[in-house]
Amino acid sequence: MIADKIKELRESNSMTQNEVAKRLGITRSSVNAWEMGISVPSTMYIVELAQLFSVSADYILGLESRAVLDISELDDESVKILNDMVRYMRDRQR
Repeated sequence: MIADKIKELRESNSMTQNEVAKRLGITRSSVNAWEMGISVPSTMYIVELAQLFSVSADYILGLESRAVLDISELDDESVKILNDMVRYMRDRQR
């Protein structure tokens, strides 16, 4: 559910509803309404939330279960280290 994803993303990024609202230029009560399932963010806000939390819009909408990590500012060595870490973690879970 979109409401659960928004709340989960906000909390995992240690943000308050007020902080999210300020970043999006909306009221805290709007963010609260999204998280309670009273209303649903417009397409524009889904995109802005995705950018704010570095995930895809599909992730927020529940269409995919994978989060996206922006590594565009990392150098090649750091990207290699992250890839190695992910491979290691996946192997441990098998």
